[in-house]
Amino acid sequence: MENQLKAFLDYLIVEKGLAKNTIISYERDLKSYLHYLKSVEVIQSLNEIQRIQIIHFLNYLKDQGKSSKTLARHIASIRAFHQFLLREKAADQDPSVLIDTPKLERALPKILSIVEVEKLLNTPDPNDHFGLRDKAMLELLYATGIRVSELIALEIEDVHLTLGFIRCIGTGKRERIIPIGKTALAAIKQYLETGRPHFVTEKHKADALFLNHQGHQLTRQGFWKILKKLAQQAGIDKELTPHTLRHSFAAHLIENGADLRAVQEMLGHADISTTQIYTNVSKSRIRDVYSKFHPRA
Repeated sequence: MENQLKAFLDYLIVEKGLAKNTIISYERDLKSYLHYLKSVEVIQSLNEIQRIQIIHFLNYLKDQGKSSKTLARHIASIRAFHQFLLREKAADQDPSVLIDTPKLERALPKILSIVEVEKLLNTPDPNDHFGLRDKAMLELLYATGIRVSELIALEIEDVHLTLGFIRCIGTGKRERIIPIGKTALAAIKQYLETGRPHFVTEKHKADALFLNHQGHQLTRQGFWKILKKLAQQAGIDKELTPHTLRHSFAAHLIENGADLRAVQEMLGHADISTTQIYTNVSKSRIRDVYSKFHPRA
């Protein structure tokens, strides 16, 4: 069964072009699934798997206290795996076909207010090359709504300062062209002219736009540390994630009347229903303002 799992993961990488973190998630889910089948259900062959064994596995996850979101993710991984096996004739049936996905309550994404965003963006020290880099990164994230993984993957040639846009390769290797505002453009230009040369080393010639102190491409973990430090300095007590500025970008655009399809295109969402959650954020914020300031609320 391990060989079929490897073939499936290769398929996701080569043919589907999924992101590294998505591949890791599939692998983790399916390894736990196959381990359960072999150790608990004593399954030796893929053709032995029945719907009841999948249900047993999901109940096993429930007993461990896994959330409905985690269960739904496992079901999606299992379903994709069995569909692949059937298509490749590595199995005679798809036992996952009648498995129901649990209904999820979609939590509203955490966002920053416009005032909090201003505080965060103005925190990096403009007299320091680290500050110039951090300022450029934050301004670019908030100006475009790109993912952190997309931010750190940007190369210098992906940024077109004269025309005012970036070229971004997102999930599934889909290309997006996203406009950049004047403030972010100015921050990036200053970083390229004054800040980035301090990070470039003779030993390592990197094409990446954002570099760490060793001259290598900045990592996701490195950015996360920078964000937490700057948020603390800005006095922002809210729980932040690497996606916070992306969520804030989308919510603030929609709150100010932006077209939902345009926001979907900039975020790189395949399905507009994913983008629609930000309209709920906007409504929630309106209710909060009403409750706080209306004299008869």
